[in-house]
Amino acid sequence: MNIVVCVKQVPDTATERKLRSDDKTLDRDAADGVINELCEYAVEEALRVKEAHGGEVTVLTMGPSKATETIRKALAMGADKAVHLVDDALHGSDALATSYAMAQALKKIGFDLVILGSESTDARTGLLAAMLAERLGAPQLTLANKVELSGQSITIQRLTDYGYDKVESTLPAVVSVVEKINEPRYPSFKGIMAAKKKQVQTLGIADAEIDAAQVGLAGAWSEVVDFAAAPPRAAGTIVKDEGDGGSRAAEYLASKKFI
Repeated sequence: MNIVVCVKQVPDTATERKLRSDDKTLDRDAADGVINELCEYAVEEALRVKEAHGGEVTVLTMGPSKATETIRKALAMGADKAVHLVDDALHGSDALATSYAMAQALKKIGFDLVILGSESTDARTGLLAAMLAERLGAPQLTLANKVELSGQSITIQRLTDYGYDKVESTLPAVVSVVEKINEPRYPSFKGIMAAKKKQVQTLGIADAEIDAAQVGLAGAWSEVVDFAAAPPRAAGTIVKDEGDGGSRAAEYLASKKFI
């Protein structure tokens, strides 16, 4: 089974994130890059599918050269090889353009099952899985908190507000997972060392037969028109308890319509 897991490098949420003043895109040099948290759950699920049903796990990422750090993390977890879609022409791609570029790469790689996290911590659109499935002409099984395979059939539990839905399909398929699906493994020292020797193939837009007019800032369907730094957080209100602290706190919360 050819399992492809899509991962993304995102700015560390513990650091300050900024946009570039020249083109209003993410300033990747302003914050440390880390693997998107939900992508780790996707990698773990891909590895579990491989362990249960055999096959090979390929990591696919789209991003600048420094995204290789994220690739190595996934390889250290146990993925077999990786494909890095990297090209200056991809800079500024929005969700639609990204789905097009990654779909083209997936067609080159080939797949039986594509697994990815339900969203990224930077954009938080949650759109990529559905867009990829549409572009690939494959069933989409999204927001999975459980995945089961039997031959060419796949069944998931789709997380909902009221519990879950049971969704069934046949392979090939695109699956997105939520954080409740598993507990990602920590890369072992042996895995980290082995990752350095694993194959990482790079693809440019020409290699993946990507139309340059459909990606990058020029090909984006959405744009950032303007932005400004968030105002500094105002000092909080301190209620000193002199026997009436409870009522004063309640009055304050009521004035802010919290209660």
